[in-house]
Amino acid sequence: MADPAQKPLLAITLGDPAGVGPEVVVRAWNDPRIHEVCRPVALGHPEILRRAVALTGSSTRVEVIDSVSTIAQLGLDPSATHNIPCLPVGSDDVLDAPQAKLDARSGQAAYEAVVLATRRSIAGQFAGMVTAPLSKAALHAAGHHYPGHTELLAELCGVDDFAMMLYLPKSELPDSRAGLGVVHTTLHCSIRSVPGQLNPGLIAAKCRLANAVMRDGFGLVDPRIGVCALNPHAGEEELFGNEENLIISPAVGMARAAGIQATGPLPADTLMVRARDGEFDAVVAMYHDQGHIALKLLAMHRAVNITLGLPIVRTSCAHGTAFDRAWQGTAEGSGMVAAILAAAELARRNFRFR
Repeated sequence: MADPAQKPLLAITLGDPAGVGPEVVVRAWNDPRIHEVCRPVALGHPEILRRAVALTGSSTRVEVIDSVSTIAQLGLDPSATHNIPCLPVGSDDVLDAPQAKLDARSGQAAYEAVVLATRRSIAGQFAGMVTAPLSKAALHAAGHHYPGHTELLAELCGVDDFAMMLYLPKSELPDSRAGLGVVHTTLHCSIRSVPGQLNPGLIAAKCRLANAVMRDGFGLVDPRIGVCALNPHAGEEELFGNEENLIISPAVGMARAAGIQATGPLPADTLMVRARDGEFDAVVAMYHDQGHIALKLLAMHRAVNITLGLPIVRTSCAHGTAFDRAWQGTAEGSGMVAAILAAAELARRNFRFR
């Protein structure tokens, strides 16, 4: 195992305490692979974390710390599976919130953990952050009206040019060069609003983000970017729509003029197959489900969300709070493990959008 001091220190939020977040964090902690590549620190209420430890039957011990420097002062090694350094976040109100149900107190706890992890990462105390799932409805119930993690993080970091990338590591796609990322041009919005939101500059910007993360974050010299059409059969010579000719083709031209190996617009159904088989390193999708369905069919529980455009590293598992399975001891941590491993790789390369 590498010298612990040389491994990136990562903030791991517990997500919504009523969901599967605390359990998947504990299960990930018990996977030795993450400790080989990073030093994880949990952010959340210590008692919630202890409940999750008890639920899983783990022998892991929760060690409350008051700052990142406390880790060294206590002689703790966050790379060891037998202890979880926990930086407390939030009030004790969350301890009375029901498990496996939407509650504003849980939404508030999740919000405060994200804010603290983001601010500490911006300040350089953490090399990056990994977030467990939060409930958008609970977030709203607590008075924080963001569509999700991505938009909240963008506001906290003060950026306007950002995107979500759903990523599958190379271990899931052996024919790929560095895994496969799908970047979404539009995200949390209605399908009917998508065409009106698309414009060449926006799509070209997503191509630049995809190119940057695959090049600087995952080490590819010449990332190949496939750009999805919006309409079936890429519009079929405008029989099914003209967005391909009016909007997407000019965007691809702009990306290529900037030195990006972008190809498209291509029919989304076959583009995803070609990307799976290694022909493309990243795909730019026009809307949420166009990208999500394809990658989640390939490996839902090992897909990773990466927020692009931030001055910090941020990843998360691709699944949600799963209230229907929460606090039953049946959640699995493979998605959280994948998210931590991806964050560690990006942090090791000192990847940032600047």
